[in-house]
Amino acid sequence: MTGLRELQRQRVREAISAAAIGLFLRRGFDEVPVTEIAAAAGVSKPTLFKYFPAKEDLVLHRIADHEGESARVVRARAEGETPLEALRRHFLDGLARRDPVTGLNDHPEVMAFHRMVFSTPSLQARMFQQISRDERALADALAGQGGTDDLTAALLAAQVLATQRVLASRIWQRLAEGRPLAEVEPEAVDAANRAFSLLTINDY
Repeated sequence: MTGLRELQRQRVREAISAAAIGLFLRRGFDEVPVTEIAAAAGVSKPTLFKYFPAKEDLVLHRIADHEGESARVVRARAEGETPLEALRRHFLDGLARRDPVTGLNDHPEVMAFHRMVFSTPSLQARMFQQISRDERALADALAGQGGTDDLTAALLAAQVLATQRVLASRIWQRLAEGRPLAEVEPEAVDAANRAFSLLTINDY
């Protein structure tokens, strides 16, 4: 029974987010009031806020499953694989899958979604909050790995998250300039390998 209730809640959450993002992409994030989103999703305004406490959450729900991902990759890595090797492999796998979070996805809705996030200050601010949480989680996962102290773990976590963010932004920008994905992909792979190589210090 609990499982069915949670499934229903998830369906309502997805319906609200989908209605919101559809409106945002057509008219702009700041141009759509929450009351209109609630009406489009067929729920009351209080119900909407029960699922999404802030308007920005309606957008970031799309990438919520990626929160803490880098920390999970480090903890689940294969025996003998260093944390940075695992993180590099995971990012390259994401490129191969055309995972939207890597920036290498030219579907019109994905391109529009990224454009909205990159051009809306309040969404950028919330993104950085999520990145900060990811950074702390990754630092915790790295701490103690191979005798790594807390400061080294925190510094490396910050560098890894910044690297991934810069790579994704640059890849998306190339596509937004109109360059074909087939042309951008090998450059994206080369850039990712170069970037993670720069992070590899003392064979960590």
